[in-house]
Amino acid sequence: MNESPQLVKDFVGYKLSIQNRSPKTVEQYELDLTIFFRYLLAKRAGLPTMGEEFDKIDLSAVDLSFIRSIREEDIYDFFGYLTRERNNKAKARARKLSSLKSFFRYLEVTKKLIDKNPAANIEAPGVKRALPKFLSLDESLLLLETIENDTASESRLRDYAIVTLFLNCGMRLSELCGINLTDVDKDMRSLRVLGKGAKERVIYLNDACREAMENWLKVRQEMTIKDKNAFFLSRLGKRISNKTVQWMIYKYLDRAGLGNRHLSVHKLRHTAATLLYQEGGVDVLVLKDILGHEQLNTTQIYTHVSNRQLEEAVGKNPLAHKKSASLPHPQNSEEEEDKEETD
Repeated sequence: MNESPQLVKDFVGYKLSIQNRSPKTVEQYELDLTIFFRYLLAKRAGLPTMGEEFDKIDLSAVDLSFIRSIREEDIYDFFGYLTRERNNKAKARARKLSSLKSFFRYLEVTKKLIDKNPAANIEAPGVKRALPKFLSLDESLLLLETIENDTASESRLRDYAIVTLFLNCGMRLSELCGINLTDVDKDMRSLRVLGKGAKERVIYLNDACREAMENWLKVRQEMTIKDKNAFFLSRLGKRISNKTVQWMIYKYLDRAGLGNRHLSVHKLRHTAATLLYQEGGVDVLVLKDILGHEQLNTTQIYTHVSNRQLEEAVGKNPLAHKKSASLPHPQNSEEEEDKEETD
């Protein structure tokens, strides 16, 4: 990627240092802005809008004067291009619009360099909120039992503790890998994790979590340790990586016969949230805090009802047990019945 324009660099620095956004989120902002500015430069100069030549377009011309020339129509045109040529779905386009709105708002409100945000009145594409994939209670137990029964694995107790934390606490992958010994309460009743936007929160531990963590620590103390404060370690004694955890989850999902469900580590977080809400009866506001969500509407996707709940709800209808006592049976012949069905 060519070097970003100075105003984009300033925006990225502001998001990282002042607003404390995660590096991954800020990297996505920068990539979205890069595609947007390259498209405008390509269109105005009659250059290709895809391919190697597009990817090499120099962004040095994107200065304050260039940015002040951008109109709402340019942004609409850009989103048409994303749909037609880049095949971006609604979710990807919505994220790019969010990046543009944030950038122009920074220039207008924070830096006061432009008079109007050209993206301010553009509505985000409607994004279909799909129900999250998750494991049922029985499938969750099966996954844990699959790990528990893998007695040939030297990392069995570590892996069991990791999956137990995912399924009980609903933490994110990065949060789990980042746990330090010093983050865990001395009585192992709670631990601190660093969530999105470098926001710290406390996660409380139940009996299953405590037992699994204690069993792992007995193994850990016998290891040659390089990262002394890391709670979960690789076989080399270093802090466990995201990829190692992902590979381990895929392995055991497959062994449990769940490998064809297109599940991932993040789906274990969905599972914890769904079990807490549906099986545990946890209030949605409490669930929001457990998961570390900023907005309640993010949590509300877990309030979907299961097929079992729908079936039980229909069964509660006061007419559910009313059966016909002596209704007369139709006297039609089979031929007449067949005729009626085709009429």
